[in-house]
Amino acid sequence: MPLEIEVKFPVPDPEALVRRLRAAGFHEATPRTFERNILYDTPDRRLRAQTAILRIRKYGDRWVVTHKCLPQNNDPAARHKLREETETEVRDGEALGHIFTQLGFEPAFIYEKWRTEFADATGHCVLDETPIGVYAELEGPADWIDQTGRKLGVNPGQFLTLSYGRLFDQWRQSTGSSAQNLTFDEIPSLSL
Repeated sequence: MPLEIEVKFPVPDPEALVRRLRAAGFHEATPRTFERNILYDTPDRRLRAQTAILRIRKYGDRWVVTHKCLPQNNDPAARHKLREETETEVRDGEALGHIFTQLGFEPAFIYEKWRTEFADATGHCVLDETPIGVYAELEGPADWIDQTGRKLGVNPGQFLTLSYGRLFDQWRQSTGSSAQNLTFDEIPSLSL
């Protein structure tokens, strides 16, 4: 199965990061596009307990279904997030969501963001504007991630391997928010 290797990091100044990306040889691969993600799970949250996800994403006009899980020889102390990732485009994500519910899955978490994608010859950097702040993700080979982070002036101590769900959980704990999903409707005061 294909492996996804990535890290996230907070972005206090998105315009400065875009300037550094361009100076490092990145080009804009996809302009700023709205993205809505629905994670499905069993009522007892079996997938979450396994650190796996089943997701339907609407990205602009495209629908993509994704399954991610830990690889067999996963190192929980690794500096980079490593997941087996299987995904494919689907024509009708809402119909697929209905199928998932008929099979015993239910929508467990929704998260939204505005995403701009940048790429160089080796990997990708995406800029995600979420209701709880702006984050970037570097995705590519581990050595490339480390080198690109240095080029962009990102301290490796800022690298995060948490999902947006886990970042949202931390944010809720620190703010006391009652929001159940990471959406612009539920967290309007921080909308970008």
